[in-house]
Parts: sequence; C-alpha cells; structure tokens
Amino acid sequence: MIANALLVTIVVLLAYGFWLLDQLKFIAPYKAILYHAYGTTILIFLAVLFLNLFGAALTIGRRFFLKNTGRKLSHLDKQFNVSHADLPAPVSEEDFN
Repeated sequence: MIANALLVTIVVLLAYGFWLLDQLKFIAPYKAILYHAYGTTILIFLAVLFLNLFGAALTIGRRFFLKNTGRKLSHLDKQFNVSHADLPAPVSEEDFN
C-alpha cells in the first residue's frame, strides 16, 4: 500500500512539475534570483505538498483497495482457529521394513 501511494505521489508531482515548467517559461532568466530569494519557501511548499498527496493517495488506496478485506479473509481465520487438528506423525521408511 505504501509503495503504491509513493508511486502515485511521485507521478503526480512529476506531472505537476513538468506542467509548471511549461507554464513558467517566461521566468527562466530569473531562476537564480528566485531560487536565492525563495528557495527555502519553495522546498517547504514541495515537502508539504508531497506529504499531503502521499496521505491522500494512501487514504484513497486503503479505502477502495482494502475494502471488505476482513470479510473476504474470515474463512481463513475460522479455519486456523476452529480446526486445531493434530498433524499425523511423519512416517519414516524404517516403519515399512
């Protein structure tokens, strides 16, 4: 679940970053000035955006992809808890001779 959420988050952030690069071409000559003045703010914004997207992807994944998991696997739980049948002793070749 976490790996899927991480993958979705990275894909969305890359798509958003490429879209921003396309939209903000006119600022390219001033990128050094902007990074120097607002670099920390941009990094904080990206970190908060990453955490929010990751949390949303994880929540959506758990909500829709783990739906009814307990009900679907309840038969295994019943089988393991109810039937504690002892396993037969292993048969060796010496018993047949």
